[in-house]
Amino acid sequence: MIKPSIHPESTAQHRRGLMFVFAAGVLWSTVGLGIRLIGDASVWQILFYRSISLTLLLYIVIRWRTGQDPFGLVWRAGLAGSIAALSLVFAYSGAIFSMQTTSVANAMLLFATAPFMAAVLGWIVLRERVRGATWVAVLIAIGGIAVMVSDQTGAGTVLGSFAALGSALGFACFTVALRAGRSVEMLPAVFLSGLFALVIMGSICLFTGDGFILSRYDGGIALGMGVFQVGAGLVLFTLGSRSLPAAELALLSLAEVVLGPVWVWLFLGETVGLNTLIGGGILLAAIVGNALSGIRRKPPPIITP
Repeated sequence: MIKPSIHPESTAQHRRGLMFVFAAGVLWSTVGLGIRLIGDASVWQILFYRSISLTLLLYIVIRWRTGQDPFGLVWRAGLAGSIAALSLVFAYSGAIFSMQTTSVANAMLLFATAPFMAAVLGWIVLRERVRGATWVAVLIAIGGIAVMVSDQTGAGTVLGSFAALGSALGFACFTVALRAGRSVEMLPAVFLSGLFALVIMGSICLFTGDGFILSRYDGGIALGMGVFQVGAGLVLFTLGSRSLPAAELALLSLAEVVLGPVWVWLFLGETVGLNTLIGGGILLAAIVGNALSGIRRKPPPIITP
């Protein structure tokens, strides 16, 4: 008699994927706390030092995983890889600036609009079909954003919200550029973004007069963020995402959004306004609804005699 059975190795891979992607979200969620703990460093200095450690880590990881020269992989990525890398630099800059000028909760929630922006960009640029449920979620998310920014009157806070949306747009462009280049490997593009950031942020530091001198405290946090917050998170996400469907990835990514404000509240006492909570709740509902609507029937089980 032939009976359906679930292959144990497939189940184990799925569980590992869940743990890796969730752990990546936890690591990414600490970015707001890291930015708040930094004292005097500018956006450009933080990015410059964070990119040093991020680039070194990814060079080692890519070399270990592929056995190939990361610079060669970057070269083969071509124009699409360069656009993806530059989009990440834009996203990094907007993210750090936004968290320096608005609440971490507000910034994190606005970052979460990136998948919706990627869906719309994919539809415009690549002619990818967008599900009806996703269009509804996009409209709901826009409503949530409107509620979040409706009571922001300070110039810095409003600018921070726009920077957070700009960061989300950068991540969306990164996603679409990878698709356009037919690439499923994000690490070489992130490695290239680190190289770009070193050149761009280093030039800005020189031009603005910020220089490269940081306190040991600020420099240590910035370098640590490159290794433990961004780099390790990317490695775990890359390893885990291969065994998970997109809908589960979207739900697990909420760990970053939800935990980010929790860390700054626990350690620094930072609270959020009522409109941020209401609008953020609407936005999270749109993300969860879109993810759940995207869950399809599981693939048929492996048939064994």
